[in-house]
Amino acid sequence: MAIRDQLPALWRPAGKKGKTVLTAETPSLKSFRAKVRTFAEREIAPRIRELDAEERFEPAILEGMAAEGFLGASIPQALGGMGLDYHHLGALCEELERVDTFARVIISVHLSLNSLALYQWGTTDQQERWLRPQAQGTKTAGFALTEPDAGTDAASLRTRAQKVDGGYRLTGTKAWIGLADVADHFLVFATLDPDRCHRGITAFLVRRGAEGLRTESIRGKHGVRAGNVGRIHLDGLFVPEEDRLGEEGEGFQIAMSALDNGRFGVAAGSVGVIVASLEACTARCLDRRTFGVEIGRHQLVQQMLAKMVAARDVGRLLVSQVAEMKNGGIRHTREASLAKWINCDAAYQSANDAVQIFGAHGFSNEYPVERYLRNCRAAVIYEGTREIHQVIQAEYQLGYREDRPVRRPLPPYPFPEDVPAATD
Repeated sequence: MAIRDQLPALWRPAGKKGKTVLTAETPSLKSFRAKVRTFAEREIAPRIRELDAEERFEPAILEGMAAEGFLGASIPQALGGMGLDYHHLGALCEELERVDTFARVIISVHLSLNSLALYQWGTTDQQERWLRPQAQGTKTAGFALTEPDAGTDAASLRTRAQKVDGGYRLTGTKAWIGLADVADHFLVFATLDPDRCHRGITAFLVRRGAEGLRTESIRGKHGVRAGNVGRIHLDGLFVPEEDRLGEEGEGFQIAMSALDNGRFGVAAGSVGVIVASLEACTARCLDRRTFGVEIGRHQLVQQMLAKMVAARDVGRLLVSQVAEMKNGGIRHTREASLAKWINCDAAYQSANDAVQIFGAHGFSNEYPVERYLRNCRAAVIYEGTREIHQVIQAEYQLGYREDRPVRRPLPPYPFPEDVPAATD
């Protein structure tokens, strides 16, 4: 078998009009990708310009994603999910973000950051009470790590957890939380002892409606305006001991392993921005004429297109590498960091070049490229800034950083829960 046939998610050009076809994807992956694209084109694309302009989150789109099973895509069938591998999760994120970033953010927050953390770290009881309804799409989940003064430096969070009879009381504020005003469940991180730095952080499962919980939306965002992002205020909220995720002091490990999953989704979604920019620019280059020829004939325009093509294909290979490692149950913190950094930067450059190719038209919402540029700027910041990912890569190379085993590794694919028991 040729090497290219062993690599999933490769694309090759086909035809004069810049069309592309998938090669080396399994029939299951091709079918799933087509299903997601059909959904996104039908349910999101016709409304996204309006929703973005009005900064309005549309619950019906979330409900549609739940009905399709997307909210439990890479959760075992035995726990209520679709039981799909991580190549499928990557395709889901790419195809959703190709239409708009807010849809991919739903998957990253609900599934990658929260549900996969519950799958990795939760007890059997917690998985039944919290994960199963999330995988089935009857409950939506959020991830509350970031605070007004604690982003990349997550170990400096100030939200306090005080141990009391039967559980804990949480006090503090979380900021820039996806689905803050929408989610039914939250995975909240707080410290039992600030003097212990990251070793004092513990993870808790919290339900909307709990006394002492209040949320509010953040408006006036530069991009991802159709998404719901906000603050969570905790005022002595009580969490019973059975709703602590993992052990006391294990929260930082849980958060970092969740971010491996989140960064994978962000990296895959960034490829969707590149694809959308490339598709829009290809059509524009074949339609728009200057100096008597299609603008695609101008070499500096071709240079911008060529960079998008390279970014798309390199980005897919980086995502595929992480997906293969996740499927094999192999630690992938370095690789997920690399994919997130490279793909987010490439998406921003691709969207920026797309606006340039569209010229003055690209500066208004008459065409979607200005929205692509606004949306993908956030990904260069969240889930680790590009600067911190550059530091991470250098520290691995220099031997300053190494991955230590965690108590509960993410299970490989096929998921153990979905593998039939051996019979004599």
